[in-house]
Amino acid sequence: MDIVLEVAEYYINNKSTVRECAKYFGKGKSTIHNYLHILLPKKSPSLYKKVSALAQLNFKEKHIRGGLATKRKFEKTNPLV
Repeated sequence: MDIVLEVAEYYINNKSTVRECAKYFGKGKSTIHNYLHILLPKKSPSLYKKVSALAQLNFKEKHIRGGLATKRKFEKTNPLV
């Protein structure tokens, strides 16, 4: 299977982020982003629509995830507060 399609399938099936895909495949975030947003539309437009929708959702939720990560970090470093 083509790596671009494999990355796209993983991204959609696991509802992951670009960062999680990069870690799973051992690639850089920029490489995964290029696979999903530059190469994929040429190879599979229908799959690209699904990837694009998930990317938009991830973008909308980004600030929430960042806030939760900061909260976890604060709780870990300051357990008494």
